Amino acid sequence: MSKVHEECGVFGIFCPEKMDVAPSVYYGLFALQHRGQESCGITVNDDGVFSTYKDAGLVNDVFTADIIKSLGQGNMAIGHVRYSTAEESERINAQPIVVNHIKGKMALAQNGTMINYTELREELELEGAIFHTRSDTEVLSYLITQERINSQSIEEAVSKAVDRVTGACSLLVMSPAKLIAYRDKKGFRPLCYGKTVDGSYVVASESCALDAAGAHLIRELEPGEILVFDKEGVRSLKEHCGKEKCALCVFEYIYFARPDSIIDGCSVHMARRRAGQFLAQDCPADADVVIGVPDSGLDAALGYAQQSGIPYGLGFIKNKYIGRTFIAPGQSNREDKVRIKLNPVSETVKGKRVVLVDDSIVRGTTCARIVNLLREAGATEVHMRSSAPPFIDICYYGTDIDSKDSLIAANHTIDEIAKILNVDSLGFLNPEHVDKLADPNGGKTYCDACFTGKFPTELPKSGKKFKFDAKISDKKLTIE
Repeated sequence: MSKVHEECGVFGIFCPEKMDVAPSVYYGLFALQHRGQESCGITVNDDGVFSTYKDAGLVNDVFTADIIKSLGQGNMAIGHVRYSTAEESERINAQPIVVNHIKGKMALAQNGTMINYTELREELELEGAIFHTRSDTEVLSYLITQERINSQSIEEAVSKAVDRVTGACSLLVMSPAKLIAYRDKKGFRPLCYGKTVDGSYVVASESCALDAAGAHLIRELEPGEILVFDKEGVRSLKEHCGKEKCALCVFEYIYFARPDSIIDGCSVHMARRRAGQFLAQDCPADADVVIGVPDSGLDAALGYAQQSGIPYGLGFIKNKYIGRTFIAPGQSNREDKVRIKLNPVSETVKGKRVVLVDDSIVRGTTCARIVNLLREAGATEVHMRSSAPPFIDICYYGTDIDSKDSLIAANHTIDEIAKILNVDSLGFLNPEHVDKLADPNGGKTYCDACFTGKFPTELPKSGKKFKFDAKISDKKLTIE
């Protein structure tokens, strides 16, 4: 559907006693399904005996009742949902990754992308490492294993290993006795933890997954923080905290995260409403109704309507039973996909001047087809508004924007884009408002490099985008 995709979601649980932990992980992953829809996996730890199941597909398809039961009981488990960027969507690249080493076992699940993946992998290969996947999580597993040999604890090994990593990394590591969570020093990707009524600790990419597992949110991990969960409780290690300027990906608020999640203390729903309010201030329109593109454009449309005073209406009905794997009859026909997935409510738009709010405009192909649906339904005017600024650059931190050639705003002016989309007017969120979406006072800092070209880290030494390097994969990638 021509949308930008985030790479992964992680979930972990540590219980005071042995119990059926797999169902809790299943519910958590189900809540994080929007973060990765290509593969998923769960690893259960029963006194050092690891049971893992992972496969390509959606959580509900991969994990049947029998498979969940076969994972058995344990006192901790981790899970992962994945959307690939560089790697093919094969089962071998699914996570968690389980490693056997001289000091025991560990399982890893990661959200994010390491900028220095290529350099680290080549270094490890020259030392004799053999890789089975194209995942940077496997590189992390080697780094932690190397450090574990000379460390007193698994958390010490993790602390040393992440010092060698540059880029986005929200990580869960499970040893026979401990569950460890780490959020990278810039906090590119969210990671939070909570507690259930029975005393179990839960860690997840988003708070909506805590809700699904019956846990209440305690707080977000600080950028650079390591949390250790064991029989003694929870310990916080902050030797990496405060060393770098925070750079949470602002697109988490605009599109990636679920609207019912709380990220770094801010409601995603409220952040999107603010985006709509800013849009109404900067890009007003003389119109009769405001509608949003389901689902992530709805909150911004509501904010636009409230700020502008233009009535809010239900513009589209979304067929919830068509996922990313839907294949149009006969051939892969994008227009049929859009038409079957979204159906305009003619009573809302017929004979009306419509403000159409979407979360972003990437290639523009899907937006153009949505506009066409509104025209066919009788809209007299269509004024397109994007609650994200124009995408002008690629992303190195876990979003599948790998080429400027795919970005309509990197190759056309706003007037040109308006003609391509066949809209009467076009407006984007002003980049100056990005830092105020989650914090109206503008006190926090975010990564907005895909909108500004200002990257918060050094770029890959190879000059290419991390693992898209031809040495690792010669597959030509495009934004789907």
